[in-house]
Amino acid sequence: MPTPDLAISYCGVSLQNPIIAASGVFGYGEEFAAFYDSNILGAFSCKGTTLEPRFGNESPRTAECTAGMLNAVGLQNPGVAAVLGIELPRLRKHYRQPLIANIGGFSLEEYAQCCDRLSASPSVDLVELNISCPNVHGGGLAFGTDPACAAQVTAACKAVCRKPLIVKLSPNVTDIAAVALACEAAGADGLSLINTLLGMRLDLRTRKPVLSTGAGGFSGPAVFPVALRMVYQVYAAVRIPILGMGGVASARDVIEMMLAGAAAVQVGAANLTDPFACPKILADLPAEMERLGIDSLREIVGAAHGK
Repeated sequence: MPTPDLAISYCGVSLQNPIIAASGVFGYGEEFAAFYDSNILGAFSCKGTTLEPRFGNESPRTAECTAGMLNAVGLQNPGVAAVLGIELPRLRKHYRQPLIANIGGFSLEEYAQCCDRLSASPSVDLVELNISCPNVHGGGLAFGTDPACAAQVTAACKAVCRKPLIVKLSPNVTDIAAVALACEAAGADGLSLINTLLGMRLDLRTRKPVLSTGAGGFSGPAVFPVALRMVYQVYAAVRIPILGMGGVASARDVIEMMLAGAAAVQVGAANLTDPFACPKILADLPAEMERLGIDSLREIVGAAHGK
C-alpha cells in the first residue's frame, strides 16, 4: 500500500494535512511554541479578535464537566491593531503554514472593519467569522442563530474580505442547515462547525452557577456525536467546504468527521487537557488510514453520504 496522502485543499489554500488548531486554544501561537513545532499542523486558527481590546468576563470563567468543559472567557483579546502590529509578526517568525484569522464583533460595522483590516494582512490566508460565540452579550450569538442575520453579517464581511471567508456556525439552533444555506447564499466561501453548546454547572454549596456568566460554552469529547450529526446535515445541504470540529480527540475522530463531510478538522478542547493532542493525532493518522484502506483523505470527504 502506498504512503497515505494527508494533503488537502480548503477554499483554494493547500494544507499539508487536515489538522487545524481551533481558535482560542492556541492563543496567537506563542503559548505552544515551547511544546512542539506548530509547523506540523495543517493550519492554525488564531484566538478570536475584535476591533477593540477586550478583557473578557469576570472569573470564574471555566468549569470542568464529565467528558468536557465549560468556558465563558468572553473573547479576551488585545484588539485588531495589536494583533496586526505585534501578534502576527511575532507568530510569522516561527510559523510558516496557513493561518486563519478568527474575528468577532457586536455590530455589522465592527465585524466588517475587523474583517477588512485582518484580511489585508499578508500573514493571513483565510478569515473565520465567529457569529456563534455564546459567551458574549451584545450580538455574537444573535447573528448566528437567525438565518437572516447570519446572511447579513456574512454579506457585510464578504464585501470587504480579501481572503476566503469561512463562517463559524452555532449549534444552538433548531435548524443549522438553514443557517448554513443563508451564509452560503450571502457569499461565504466555506463554513466551520460546530462552536460550543450552551451549558451550565451549579455550585452545590452556594446553590449558584459556577460560571460568572451563568451559562457558558460546553466543549470536549461529549459533544462529538452532536457535531458529527450537524456536519453531516450541513454537508448534505450546501456546496461550499466545511471545517468540522467539536470533541475531536483522535485520528479515528478525524476520519469519522471527514466521512461525514468535513474537508478538514479543527481540534479544540483536546489541546487544553493534553498540549500534545495534535501531534499525537497526526502520528496516529497514517496507521489508521492504512488499517481502513484509505490512500488519500481527499477521497473520503462526504463518503458517508454515498455520493
